[in-house]
Amino acid sequence: MAITASSRAPQDSGSSDSERSPFVRLNELLAPHQPGKPLITLAVGEPQHPVPDFVGPVLAKHIADFGRYPANKGTDPFRTAASAWLSSRFKLPRPLDPENEILVLNGSREGLFLAAIAAARYVGPRPGKPAILMPNPFYPVYGAGARAAACEPVYLPTTVENGFLPDLDAIDEATLARTVAFYLASPANPQGSVAKPDYFRRLKQLADRYGFVILSDECYSEIYTREAPGSALECAGPDFTRVVAFQSLSKRSNLPGLRVGFAAGDKRFIGMFLELRNIAAPQVPVPLQNVATVAYGDEAHVEENRRLYRIKFDLADQIIGDRYGYRRPDAGFCVWLNTSALGDDVSITLRLFKEAGVRVVPGSYLARLQPDGFNPGAGFIRLALVQDGETTAQALHRLVETLG
Repeated sequence: MAITASSRAPQDSGSSDSERSPFVRLNELLAPHQPGKPLITLAVGEPQHPVPDFVGPVLAKHIADFGRYPANKGTDPFRTAASAWLSSRFKLPRPLDPENEILVLNGSREGLFLAAIAAARYVGPRPGKPAILMPNPFYPVYGAGARAAACEPVYLPTTVENGFLPDLDAIDEATLARTVAFYLASPANPQGSVAKPDYFRRLKQLADRYGFVILSDECYSEIYTREAPGSALECAGPDFTRVVAFQSLSKRSNLPGLRVGFAAGDKRFIGMFLELRNIAAPQVPVPLQNVATVAYGDEAHVEENRRLYRIKFDLADQIIGDRYGYRRPDAGFCVWLNTSALGDDVSITLRLFKEAGVRVVPGSYLARLQPDGFNPGAGFIRLALVQDGETTAQALHRLVETLG
């Protein structure tokens, strides 16, 4: 089905439950009930692996730097480290200029939100209502960013039929002509699908033709058990025009509380983004940037992190098997299970909590209704394999025993 100019949520959706945090909704769903067994939470994608050993000593060494305001663009060592890491990790057209093509962020979430506003300024007027396109299901900050930028969020359904990536051929020209930005998550949250180079190239061709910005959310790129995912920057051309990638240490380095990430790409966009952050966002503390500088220079802790996730996906392969449409994701640490044959996803979530003491997220909470009333997340549940191996195995056994 083509994604047309009318492919949006119902007009009153701004005040509906679908616009609220899925985790607040989950809390409200489960609050009246008690877990049937000691609680194991697989709902929030908060890494639980050990914090790297270098974090404490680096913070202690630079503790005095909490006493000054940092520059909003980031320290020179941090931006240099981020650029060097990108060059070593991905096959880029050229190294990114740390001075003009890298911008520090308070984690990728803040950056992805404000980037929508920066994109609207970068692109300028559109014919008709400006639109921001995003996969459906999606990370809720995309929708919040679109609304903050006074743009219409257009939801592109991601299903098993299209490999859990937006179908680029299904977007009509009228919608593309008024597009300001295109959010893409690769690896995808929640399904773990990965865009291949040809997909990135085709999306870049559309961005060049219609003048919109690609906001590529790549925060899960370092969590994989087989092939390393690529980056939109690899297919962005020598000047990275209209392409910006977002990275974070939350998943890569088990540092969700550090709140350090970066945006990288199009020089003009990064400059406009910095101007916005100078008045709209807090600076990132220098000691935290010092930790991040060391983190981006060390791969040993990242490989150990991947090893631990590999063990847990091996457990999922063995315990879940071919039930619930399970497939080992290409990347990320989430499992996307189709439990529609057993009931709706909200009821299944409640059942797992009340009977098994396992907390998961209903897929419908992570998605929005398409114009025809279809919710691409309905019938699915999301599990984040963030606990240790023993706890993860216990949770998966409980899930299978409860659902059959």
